[in-house]
Amino acid sequence: MSSYSSRKVNPAGEAPPQPYEGFEKINRYWDATNKIFSAKILPGEFYVTGENEMVTTVLGSCVSACVRDKVFLIGGMNHFMLPVDADGSGRWSGEMLDRSTRYGNFAMEHLINEVLRNGGMRKNLEIKVFGGGRVLKQATDIGQKNIDFVLEFIRTEGLQLLAKDVGDIYPRKVNYFPATGKVRMKKLRNMHNETIIKREESYIHALEEEKVESSIELF
Repeated sequence: MSSYSSRKVNPAGEAPPQPYEGFEKINRYWDATNKIFSAKILPGEFYVTGENEMVTTVLGSCVSACVRDKVFLIGGMNHFMLPVDADGSGRWSGEMLDRSTRYGNFAMEHLINEVLRNGGMRKNLEIKVFGGGRVLKQATDIGQKNIDFVLEFIRTEGLQLLAKDVGDIYPRKVNYFPATGKVRMKKLRNMHNETIIKREESYIHALEEEKVESSIELF
């Protein structure tokens, strides 16, 4: 099973479970190491499932929130970064949002609302947060901005933060299992991973040129 196309099915020849509406384009494949179908998300993406699947991503300065309903076992993960604004601010206020926090708000609301829309309940939600490493050569610590935002968002919205592993100088690989709530997280201590750095730098430039507006409210 060396090619991507050959990993679309498991050894029994079964395809991944049917995704929820809106997630058909997410890259999903059979993960032979973990023996489970996996959804790989990139910066700006998120994935929600009620099946026994894994959601995986690699984080540098970006942050991922893992959100699940612990009763109905529906959950998912996002992968986002705040745009770098002129003064390096971007704090979550819960009321007046600048462009930077509006993007993070958009990412968090979409993930949570999709969990709720597919059968989850707000009172059952638990959240784990990862990422925000200082891996980019920027005057502003983008990773710390992302950490400050997501933790303040969770606090302001009155949500339950179950665990976090944030900051430091290393990228992270995160494997999340919404059915159980388990997370396998590995710090990638080889700082010569140019792929992660280039991908995040490209993502920053895209955010700076993108107009993001969110009028979504949490259920």
